[in-house]
Amino acid sequence: MNPDVMNPDAAFKSDLLAAIPALRAFAASLCGRVEWADDLVQETLVKAWANRSSFEPGSRMQAWLFTILRNEYYSEYRRRRHEVADPEGRIAARLTTRPAQDSHVAFREFQTALFKLPPIHREALILVGASGFSYEQAAHICNCAIGTMKSRVARARSKLGQLLPLEVQSGGAAGEPKEHLGGLVPADVDLGGNC
Repeated sequence: MNPDVMNPDAAFKSDLLAAIPALRAFAASLCGRVEWADDLVQETLVKAWANRSSFEPGSRMQAWLFTILRNEYYSEYRRRRHEVADPEGRIAARLTTRPAQDSHVAFREFQTALFKLPPIHREALILVGASGFSYEQAAHICNCAIGTMKSRVARARSKLGQLLPLEVQSGGAAGEPKEHLGGLVPADVDLGGNC
């Protein structure tokens, strides 16, 4: 008895292997690049093997494989037409984007440092630095003298300056202005001063 009749996968595999040279020639004529042609042939063989149950015995295997290859080529062509050829990665190496989480990290660092301050200093800094109250208004809210409020704010700023990294670069290129902690503290608030 013929072994191919007993094992249809073996016959299918044999026909696939026999078609490889013709597939490579067709793929190379479509795309013009040997590397891409080899990728197309490989993808075609994988898809043909995965869908071997849909192949009708007795029909032309090579025509079926060429159809798969052609469809794969056009699908890949549509994906690649928006790509820039960069086989050595030179263009990709020059492209950079700032991580999206920088402001979140800066906020978490600021929040951690803020909660390390004594409550009276934290309260004074939040009232004057974040809420925009004047020293006089903040002193009235805290029921203390204006000088005491100024002293608390100065001590809070000094302590924050010790606890936090110097400045966080905002947005981009060198020469652009920096913001204190990514905009979390007003620019006129000096975090590094000694008072």
